[in-house]
Amino acid sequence: MKKLLCVLFSTSLFLTSCEYMNKVATIANNSGILNTGTATGSLTQTDIIKGLKTALTIGTDSSVFKTSALNGYFKDQAIKILLPPEADVIVSSINSVPGGKKLLDNVILGINRSAEDAAKSAAPIFKNAITSMSITDGLAILKGQNPAASVKSQRFDSTAATGYLKTTTNAQLVQAFSVPINQSLDKKLVAGISTNKAWTNLTSAYNMVAPVLGKSKVTTNLGQYVTQRALDGLFLKVGEQELKIRHDPWKWASTTVGNILTRVFGK
Repeated sequence: MKKLLCVLFSTSLFLTSCEYMNKVATIANNSGILNTGTATGSLTQTDIIKGLKTALTIGTDSSVFKTSALNGYFKDQAIKILLPPEADVIVSSINSVPGGKKLLDNVILGINRSAEDAAKSAAPIFKNAITSMSITDGLAILKGQNPAASVKSQRFDSTAATGYLKTTTNAQLVQAFSVPINQSLDKKLVAGISTNKAWTNLTSAYNMVAPVLGKSKVTTNLGQYVTQRALDGLFLKVGEQELKIRHDPWKWASTTVGNILTRVFGK
């Protein structure tokens, strides 16, 4: 039973510092989702669902907090957004393009800044999905299943909560991220030019010499590409928290939500 319950809180751990853990725990405690009650008495189905929703709130809030911070994407090698795969020919041939290295650096910095700008828009979408979760869905996640998946797996999925959120929020997140990302790509950030302009300059410069190099020209919708990569990075962070909490859920014991977490794990 204890192994099954671990997935309930698998999105809750982000940083190990007590100060940060208490901060995000307070966010969950003030969200209206949690009513901890006392540490005694039987654990009800309602308690379990409240615990799951609290953990999901903490996990998603912490992931949004991290990715929306300055350098949240740019300095994190796990989610840093590089050029589209179609542009690999540019990277490999960048020395053949006058000023190409600087153009390349400008684009990479700009696309990561746009992802950081957009990340904060995920918070209300996640909150709505969490608060709308039914008891049936919550218990399925408890058992390591994503109830929203089109194809049900028979295996226990230790990232079932992340999968549930991705399935139920992806369409809304794509729409929510597209606007700020495209606005950010048009914002003048580096050397007085926008990322879209830098991308256009880079690809135009490369495409001029591409025939000489015997390479194909590069044409990519930068906004669509960055939106998808930004969401991939965000869900990677949420999934990491879902895995980390399985190894040491008791780190939340001293926080404002520690009561409900330890009650559930104690059961």
